[in-house]
Amino acid sequence: MKNLKGSLILLLAAFIWGTAFVAQSSGADKVDTFTFNAFRSFVGVLFLLIVVKIRDYKINKTATSANADMAVKPWPIKGGIVCGIVLFLASGFQQAGIGMYPDGVAASGRSGFLTATYVVMVAVVVQIVGRKIHPLIVVSIIGVVCGLYLLCMSGGFDAIYIGDVFGFICAICFTVHILVIDKYSDVDSIKLSCLQFFVCGILSFTAMLIMEEPVLADVIAALIPILYAGVMSSGIAFTLQMVGQKYAEPHIASIVMCLESVFAVLAGWVVLGERLLPREYVGCALVFAAVILAQVPAFKTEKKNV
Repeated sequence: MKNLKGSLILLLAAFIWGTAFVAQSSGADKVDTFTFNAFRSFVGVLFLLIVVKIRDYKINKTATSANADMAVKPWPIKGGIVCGIVLFLASGFQQAGIGMYPDGVAASGRSGFLTATYVVMVAVVVQIVGRKIHPLIVVSIIGVVCGLYLLCMSGGFDAIYIGDVFGFICAICFTVHILVIDKYSDVDSIKLSCLQFFVCGILSFTAMLIMEEPVLADVIAALIPILYAGVMSSGIAFTLQMVGQKYAEPHIASIVMCLESVFAVLAGWVVLGERLLPREYVGCALVFAAVILAQVPAFKTEKKNV
C-alpha cells in the first residue's frame, strides 16, 4: 500500500509537470534559460515559505509534550543544498539543450525522450547498490522506454546534436536528484523543497547575471508563465515528489514520473489543439500500461504479508 500511495502522489506531480509544459514553453520564448529558472525558483520559495509558516503555526498551536510526532522539524540545510545544486544542473542543461537544437528539429520531443532515460539509469543504480529489482519492474522500464520513443521521437535519431548531449547529461542529473531525495526521505519534505529552490534560484540568478542580459520588460511579459511554473510546477509538484518518494521505491518513482511526457503531449492536444499520430497514441498507452505493471510487485508482496 505504501508504494501505491507514493505512486498516486507522484502521479499528481507528473500531471502538474506535464500540464505546466505549455507555461514553460511560453516563458522560454520571452526570457533566457537562467532568467526563467531564477524567477520561477524564487516564486516557488515564496509560496512554500507561506505554506511552511502556516503549517508550523498550526503544529505549534496543537502540539503537546505527549505528542512528539507533532513537533516542528528543523530545516534540512545539507539536504536542501545538495538537492538545489543537482536541480540547478538538471534544469539548466535541459532548458539550454532545447535552445541549442537547429530549426526544424523536434526539440521538445528529443529532449523529453532523452530526459526520460533516467528511468533506466535509476534502475541500474538501484541494482548496483544491492536493491533487488523485480522482473516485472524490468519489463515496465522497457515498456516506458519504448512508449516514450514512440511518443517523442517521431523523426527518429537521424543525427546527434549538442542538444542531445545536454539532454543526456540532464537525465544523469535527474537520476542523482531522485536518489538524493530518497536519501533524505526522513526530513521535512516541504522545507527540503523550499531550500532546494532557494539554492537553485540563487545559482540560476548568479548564472543569469554572468551569462545573460535580462530585460525587465521581458520578465514582466513572462510573468504569468513564471507564476504558474513557480507555484504549480516548482512549489507544489516538486514537493509532491519529495512526499511521494517517502513511500515509493526510487525505481518505481522514476517510472511514474515519466508520465510527465504523456501528460505534456495530452495537454498540447487538449489546450493547443495539437493532433496526435497513431504511433503517439500507442506510445501513451505503453507508458500507462508500464506504470500500472510497476505496481504489481508491491501488491504481491503485501498479499504475502497479510
